[in-house]
Amino acid sequence: MSPAFADRGAKPLPLRLIPAEGAEAALAALPEAEAAWARLHGFAGKLGESVILPGPGGAASGALFGWGDARGRRARRFALAVFAAKAPEGPWAIVGDLDPDEAEEAALGWLLAAYRFGRYKAAPPQKATLAAPEGVDAARLLAIAEGVYLARDLINTPANDMGPEAIEAAARALAARHGAEVSSIVGEALLEANFPMIHAVGRAAAEAPRLIELTWGDEAHPAVTVVGKGVAFDTGGLDLKPAAAMRMMKKDMGGAAAALALGHMVMARGLKVRLRILIPTVENAVSAGAFRPGDVLKSRKGLTVEIGNTDAEGRLILADALALASETPPALMVDFATLTGAARVATGLDLPPFFTDDEALAADLEAASRRARDPVWRLPLWDPYDEDLKSPVADLDNAPSGGFGGAITAALFLRRFVGAGIPWAHFDINGFNNSAAPGRPKGGECMAARAVFSVLEARHG
Repeated sequence: MSPAFADRGAKPLPLRLIPAEGAEAALAALPEAEAAWARLHGFAGKLGESVILPGPGGAASGALFGWGDARGRRARRFALAVFAAKAPEGPWAIVGDLDPDEAEEAALGWLLAAYRFGRYKAAPPQKATLAAPEGVDAARLLAIAEGVYLARDLINTPANDMGPEAIEAAARALAARHGAEVSSIVGEALLEANFPMIHAVGRAAAEAPRLIELTWGDEAHPAVTVVGKGVAFDTGGLDLKPAAAMRMMKKDMGGAAAALALGHMVMARGLKVRLRILIPTVENAVSAGAFRPGDVLKSRKGLTVEIGNTDAEGRLILADALALASETPPALMVDFATLTGAARVATGLDLPPFFTDDEALAADLEAASRRARDPVWRLPLWDPYDEDLKSPVADLDNAPSGGFGGAITAALFLRRFVGAGIPWAHFDINGFNNSAAPGRPKGGECMAARAVFSVLEARHG
């Protein structure tokens, strides 16, 4: 499915935003019958409450929506999506005072609430559509929503239909749409091309591991490289996950999904960058060929890695991809990965931490996160914890013992493979809405990509 705005020529129904601090005055300004109807239903302008106004023959003539106070609106993302999910069928248009940021958020939240995943089971569509608010760049919001829809579709598709081959097919389809170029290195060719850790992690699976590369844009423009973790399914390997932990591992390619979603936004909006997307994609399976605890792997960079735990596989495949990306240093490099449970313990399920040593990039990301209503939170690349990565037999251990600061030590591991002086940010995302929220249905979610897009748009729009 694709997101869409209502045609303004269809005479949309008015959706009046009523702030709590001026609710009585706003009701007094309405026709007497509408005001009486609202009061009868106890409408007071609280954020998220609504009342449908009856018209001739019982059909809706419009609606009132509680816009709360400014502090409440800041605290609750995509508040208007509450109404979108339950509104009567038909086109609607917002009536009320919105600043540009509020108008964008309201419109995007409505679009995101309309998402349905219907590949295996019919999903009733959202009945109500919204006319793009005045002053909003509708094409921009549609491009962003399309990127989010793409990521959600990829993550929601189970591993039997979304293995490494299907992830590559998705990248090729996106490239074909935007005139980008795609190549891949598959199976034993990974060894010949010096991607030993991608090969080791994926060699036990029925579908061959691979490294996918998508490039787009004018080579004269600043280079931006995006790396996405593409573990199509993670059993944990020989250090097998328990059943409950394995149940949701179709989402372990959420980093790859976010990378492709960001790529769509960048290409659809024609940003002035030379875009490069790298997706190392594997299935971490169990068979006679599986890599083992205690194995020592040599990375593309030449660093050796002792395998402390086969369930810390994502950082291994990312390491080879980050090393490749660093060989042609970009102006900016980001990676997205569903990397650690420790990140979820630290900041919860819907606030992804990010890590960077670049203060200007950190400031831009924090501001963009607020502007795009795509929350991220900076955690430190705490240098003293680098000692935890030591191994007695290799340069690095992929799974330091102790269990404390796991998101930080994972980020420090990745930093070992990033070239000196490259502005880089690592996002440890959940990639999934464990429960439904306004504009965010339960299921796969595109996290942090909108914030990064906002930074790129500001720098290279």
